[in-house]
Amino acid sequence: MRYIILALFICYSLSGFSQRGEKEWFLSAGLNAINSQGTKSPLNGIGDWANGLPFSLAGELMWDSGLAVEQSITFNKFAEGDEIDGQLLTEDYTYTSFDSHVKYYFGNKIFPNSTWVDFYANAGVGFFSIENTNVSFNIGGGILFWLNRRETIGIRAQVIGKMALDHAQSGLDNNHFQTHIQAFIAL
Repeated sequence: MRYIILALFICYSLSGFSQRGEKEWFLSAGLNAINSQGTKSPLNGIGDWANGLPFSLAGELMWDSGLAVEQSITFNKFAEGDEIDGQLLTEDYTYTSFDSHVKYYFGNKIFPNSTWVDFYANAGVGFFSIENTNVSFNIGGGILFWLNRRETIGIRAQVIGKMALDHAQSGLDNNHFQTHIQAFIAL
């Protein structure tokens, strides 16, 4: 129930943002993997990442200024025998997360003549659940490759570091990295 209330609140908030300036809506869908091995590196032990149910979906509202807001939902699965922060799992766990991010696209500042690639940084908050529910502060970035000249279809890759706010007593619901690869389409 709290997820439904949160989703309605975020949708209402995003509709308030949509009243300003030139904007465009995008939808992205793809795969994600979770690194929750207790390391400080998003690349450590790639073969041990969770990717049992790796679906992610997001809606994004982008302005000409390079700012954007995004709401996403992701699912994944940790299988029995996987390891989370050094703890061997004795049963399967489903990972669910709802994230709200503010993004800034800055690729045209680095490559002003390029129309096929863009870079962005993002920060926000999330609610995620493995065994219990926790809140996270999220920070990350990504790259978007446009597949057409009109910049309406693309592929993006991103990494998000999720710092759990109640990590001292959270058990499995702790700090982790989430990596995405998604199709990105203008609506």
